[in-house]
Parts: sequence; structure tokens; C-alpha cells
Amino acid sequence: MGWKVLITDHAWPTIEPERAVLEAAGAEVIVAPDGEEDTLIELARDVDAIMTCFAKVTGNVIRAAENCVSIGRFGVGVDNIDVGTASELGIPVTYVPDYCVDEVSDHVLAMLHTWNRKIALFDRSVKSNGWGHLGLTMRIKRLRGKTIGIVGFGRIGQAVAEKASVFGLNILASDPFTPKEIVESSGGKLVSLEELLENSDFVSLHAPLTPSTEKMIGPKQFDLMKDDAFLINAARGPLIDEEALYEALSEGKIGGAGLDVMVDNEPSKDHPLMQLENILITPHTAFFSQESTLELEERAASEVVRVYQNSMPENLVNPEVLEHPNPKRSLKN
Repeated sequence: MGWKVLITDHAWPTIEPERAVLEAAGAEVIVAPDGEEDTLIELARDVDAIMTCFAKVTGNVIRAAENCVSIGRFGVGVDNIDVGTASELGIPVTYVPDYCVDEVSDHVLAMLHTWNRKIALFDRSVKSNGWGHLGLTMRIKRLRGKTIGIVGFGRIGQAVAEKASVFGLNILASDPFTPKEIVESSGGKLVSLEELLENSDFVSLHAPLTPSTEKMIGPKQFDLMKDDAFLINAARGPLIDEEALYEALSEGKIGGAGLDVMVDNEPSKDHPLMQLENILITPHTAFFSQESTLELEERAASEVVRVYQNSMPENLVNPEVLEHPNPKRSLKN
């Protein structure tokens, strides 16, 4: 084998699809037994590339990987990779930003409908107490004419808008980087975050996790929201201040929440939010289908191969490496 690739972690049963791509390009695949920093530092010392899902590829890991020419992310966000250190060292970082657009947007709408139509509530009632036990006193909204606010209007946010509009929902969007014309072409209106929160019956988060977006939904934001609003997060857990969310749900400041992600990647079943009735929680599965996972594995591996072979990847996170005086790879189209 001519080169080595370290896979730090994966959320699917087998790595055979990515292994096939990498080995076909002459790579030896090394799989870390855990994602602890010390483990990754030791394994990274003589590898040529690192691929990661959720494990943190810290600056210490990157600096220890003296032969590393590429870091590839299995997924969309790169907040678990120290991109700054990689750029400083001339290492290209790649990702796959569009592999699960349909899956995540479907999941968001599924949460919205499950909450609004009280599917889980009725299911539990019928199975526990028999047919028609619950009185129809709960709030169920006619969707047509209601408003969904989409925070972050990239690929997934736009897909949510497209699908939500089919049900007659009005679209508000808040995104400092998306032109008004893009929002309007999707049938929506670009507004401030404050205006979005004040006027939305449903709020769905699709912003990247950055220092400026961490805890972007906190006490002040919950005070702006309608008392029967439903908040959905299938992006990154730390976008929400979880203590403030618990207070908002407990005190009726908002109607409910649907979370596919939380601050802790593997929260305890004793977590306070999990004790509440007015919340839906799924274990970071919005991205998943057999089709999306296969696409992710193969495309993420192909990106690492491209960089190793001095070719331009399809999705480069840090284009500044192209101007680095001593890049680890001179990428060519």
C-alpha cells in the first residue's frame, strides 16, 4: 500500500464503501478504536489523510499528523475540525455539503407534522388506553396560511421551504449571507431573526455552528416567539441554549420543540429535556437513509483521493490553502 488513511469514527454499520474507494486508489485504511484526542494523535503520526464523522480533529491531532495532506469530513458541518490549523499548515479540508438535503428536509417536515397532528400522542394513547380515549382539546393547527420561519437558507433550508409551501405554509427566512432574490424565488420573505421569531408558527434551524451562532436561540429569542410555536433543530445542538429551552418548554413560553441534535452528541436519558412531554427527540438520524449514507461514504472518500492525487476536490472548505506558500498538495482542476 502506498499511503494511509485514518478513519476516526463512523455512524454506520460498515465502512466497506469508503474502504473500496480508498483501497482502489492504493490506500491502507486505519480505523481508530475511539475518538479520544490522545488516540487520534498517536494514530495520525504517519498517515497521509484523515477522515472524520463526529470525532474532534483538533489542532493537536493535525500537528501530530506531519505527513497529512488531506482532511475529509463525512458530512456537512466542519465545526469538529480545526480548519484554522489545517489552513495554516496548507492542508485542504473537504466535506460533502449536499448528500442529505432530501433526508434532513423530510425529517424536519416529519417532525412538524408529528407535532402538529399529535401523531405520537395519539399513538401512545391508543396503544395504552384504547380507541378514542383522548378528548380533542389539544391545539392542532390548520397548516394552510400558517408561517414557518427558516433560520439559515442554504441548500437544506431552501428544500424545507419548497416542501413546506406545498402544505400552504408561508415562508419567512433569516440568513445574513443569502440574497433577498434567492429567498423570494423560493416564495419566501427575507426578514430579521427577530421578525421571524415573532411571526412564525414553526421555526426550523439550519444555520452552521460558528462562534456567532452558538446559543443563537436563547432567553431573549424565546421571549419573542409565539406561545404555541414549535421549534425544530436538525442542524447543530449548540445553536440552542438548552437551559433556556427547558425553561421555555416548562413555562409555556413556546408550545414545543423537535430536536434531532443536542449539545451533547450522546446525552444521558436522564437529561432534563427528555423528561418533558412537549418535545420530540430523535438521535441525530435526520441525515440517514441507505441511499444518503452510501453517497456520503463514497463521495467523502473520493474527495480525499482527489486531493492525494493533486486534483481539485468538488467541495473545498478552506480555499485559502490554494494560496499557501508551501501547500501539502498543489491542487489542479
